[in-house]
Amino acid sequence: MAIRIVRAETGLKEAAEILREGGIVAFPTETVYGLGANALNTEAVARIYAAKGRPSTNPIIVHVADIASARALASEWSDTAESLATRFWPGPLTLVVPKAASVADIVTAGGSTVGIRIPNHPIALQLLQQAGVPLAAPSANRSEEVSPTTAQHVADSLGGYVDHLLILDGGPCSVGIESTVIDVTGTVPRVLRPGMAMIAEAEAIRNRPTANPKTHRSPGQMARHYAPTTPLVLVQSSDLPGSIRQGSAVLLFGDCRRREASWRNVLRLAHSYISMPESPQEYAALLYAAFRQIDQQGKAVTDIVLELPPDDPEWTAIHDRLHRAATKKGTQE
Repeated sequence: MAIRIVRAETGLKEAAEILREGGIVAFPTETVYGLGANALNTEAVARIYAAKGRPSTNPIIVHVADIASARALASEWSDTAESLATRFWPGPLTLVVPKAASVADIVTAGGSTVGIRIPNHPIALQLLQQAGVPLAAPSANRSEEVSPTTAQHVADSLGGYVDHLLILDGGPCSVGIESTVIDVTGTVPRVLRPGMAMIAEAEAIRNRPTANPKTHRSPGQMARHYAPTTPLVLVQSSDLPGSIRQGSAVLLFGDCRRREASWRNVLRLAHSYISMPESPQEYAALLYAAFRQIDQQGKAVTDIVLELPPDDPEWTAIHDRLHRAATKKGTQE
């Protein structure tokens, strides 16, 4: 299998050529690593679905280099879309708009809308500019699994599923979880997927799930998603000591050294533990890497016991990822 990790600065020209010729490339963004293909090329996008094992009902976000390119992919571009794009792009915000005919139907899972964003990462922006095409780019991992936040994560996840893949190494992702997605097709915008982009204007915007659509308007709508291989159990702080058993890997909220010594003794039962940051931004940046670190410990780890962070607004996106990651396989939305 020809999986190549190259320094992003030296691999940009080759990556742009691969994309123009209908191939796929993995590249860094500020959120997670993406698996990109020309969004105007049906066969190229089909390679993404095949590599990921992605359901055909799950649409793909399109990345562009500037707002003018985003408008070109929309059949309608509202004042709300323009306002949000101007204020928050480049950045971890995806806008769902009515799609233009040029966008391949496979990108939108046959739907009439498309999610678009401008990534806030120098390598992603340079790649978009050099390729000269919009890039359909979901996370560069197998479907339902933990999204990659380093180039090695991409290789570990996709290495057995693609014959050839160039991975541009831009270092660890700074945000660490996927973008906020806002549907701006209606008179009232609505959040389809929370993210680390906290938008002041969105106080009146609420999640309004529709009744089990066959085709999702946005990624991140599946009941199970972002999941480690090791079973994940979410517990409140008060329930944590009684939930740890031999073989458990524990994700603690904050530094356990600040807790009572008698409580810390409970951790001696655990196979291992990781203290997670108390800042939501730092927590998000480390979460997926922590999941992968535990998965690499093998069968000696029976489960992941995760102490839930606060249930405050700034933690909404993280709680969304945690609850989807803890959902059992086979659960339907």
